[in-house]
Amino acid sequence: MARPKTLGELKASGYAPRTVRQELRANLRAALRDGRRLFPGIVGYERTVIPGIVNALLAGHDLILLGLRGQAKTRMLRALTDFLDPEIPVLAGMELNDDPLAPASVPGRKLVAEAGDDAPVEWLEREARYNEKLATPDVSIADLLGDVDPIKAATRRLTYADPEVIHFGIVPRTNRGIFAINELPDLAPRIQVGLLNILEERDLQIRGFPVRIPLDLLLVFSANPEDYTNRGTIITPLKDRISSQILTHYPDDVATAARITLQEAWLERDSEEPAARIVIPEEVRLLIEEIAMAARTSELVDQSSGVSARMPISALELLYSNLERRALLTGDDPVYPRLCDLQMLLPAITGKVEMVYEGEQQGAEVVAKKLIGEAVKQRFADRFPQVDRALGSGGEDDVGPYSELVAWFKAGGTVTISDQQPFADYLAELEQVPGLLDLARAHSEGSAPQQLAFAAELILDGLVQQLKLAREDLDSQVSYKQLVKFQLLKPQRRRGRFGDDPEVN
Repeated sequence: MARPKTLGELKASGYAPRTVRQELRANLRAALRDGRRLFPGIVGYERTVIPGIVNALLAGHDLILLGLRGQAKTRMLRALTDFLDPEIPVLAGMELNDDPLAPASVPGRKLVAEAGDDAPVEWLEREARYNEKLATPDVSIADLLGDVDPIKAATRRLTYADPEVIHFGIVPRTNRGIFAINELPDLAPRIQVGLLNILEERDLQIRGFPVRIPLDLLLVFSANPEDYTNRGTIITPLKDRISSQILTHYPDDVATAARITLQEAWLERDSEEPAARIVIPEEVRLLIEEIAMAARTSELVDQSSGVSARMPISALELLYSNLERRALLTGDDPVYPRLCDLQMLLPAITGKVEMVYEGEQQGAEVVAKKLIGEAVKQRFADRFPQVDRALGSGGEDDVGPYSELVAWFKAGGTVTISDQQPFADYLAELEQVPGLLDLARAHSEGSAPQQLAFAAELILDGLVQQLKLAREDLDSQVSYKQLVKFQLLKPQRRRGRFGDDPEVN
């Protein structure tokens, strides 16, 4: 059926206008009734954030998503367009998306009065009905709401008392749609005051014009709790007018976090020539998520800033790139991750984790390596037998499951591996250690030789975290060796000429 192109055709079609809130509510109810998945691509919010947003929309509320960085707040707001109609009719050529049956603007009313049923009608798609603005201190009332346009007044010979001299801002231009403001606290308080009338009375007032323009809008916002104290605040009257405040959060477990990271990371890469098969097992992806989890609980990291989900996403992409580089250098096929590859993920960690004072004193790279160590320690504890320090430190006095391999290192053995070694050389280094591959095989999560080697390296690094072995990093090369325990000796006092003095011989 052809879409109506004039006001008369629209009336004859039986079209009945709905407000944005009525439209969202009706479409959301239909989606719930049909059992459709809401907010596709959003993982981990099924029982928390999504029900809160659904309830707010059913209630016709303006809403704000409050949460730390990297919690998909903007994506959730943009996904609200899925609950709008595919398209709606508007008067052609009007700035405010006027409803043909009830135009809001002065030019729209004039057009209908003059053209009648011949007034032209256009159709606006749902994607064009969503606009957003990133709040910054330099945003003005003119940007959001509008102002008098002296150029329009001069060229069209209008007086400043004529409402048509108004140049509308982005908010009224989103009439009959959804308008979002990201990082709301960054908006200057005097600009926030300008939103009060829209939120409560649903009309627009610009400068001293007596005309009031009714707007049909759903206003949505996002904010970071840190912003309330560090960069600005949301004024109390504005908070009072935002009907629903919904808290977002990071994934509760590494499995959910790994699903999000795998969904967002760029791993399907095109190549001009046949490339080696790159395989990143689930155990490695979980290890990357453990790094993020460790950062979100570390005392060296500023927890008020949060650790964005972009960190593990960037880390997984860098890991894939490192495997791609190794494949090109060594000719290995397939290529699997190694634990020593994690050192190449430091750029993804140091740039996305904010330190407290103690962390800054230690340095971003040192803290990042500690976070990797904590993640390795956790994965080691989940997969392998417990290291009981009461059973000895290696050698003849150690009767634990790691006694044979720790004794080998105590006797002077060293394992040196690199992310640039061909797999055969990498495996040969690990095979030197007696009992290592047998222990890894008993607890391996895959049958591929590369996964067995990864498990063996995880054992070595886990023993480093348990203070059974020592590790030395040199560029991209890692060496495992005997842990040397230094004993602090008290200086012996000698009796000098003037009494006891350790410096006098």
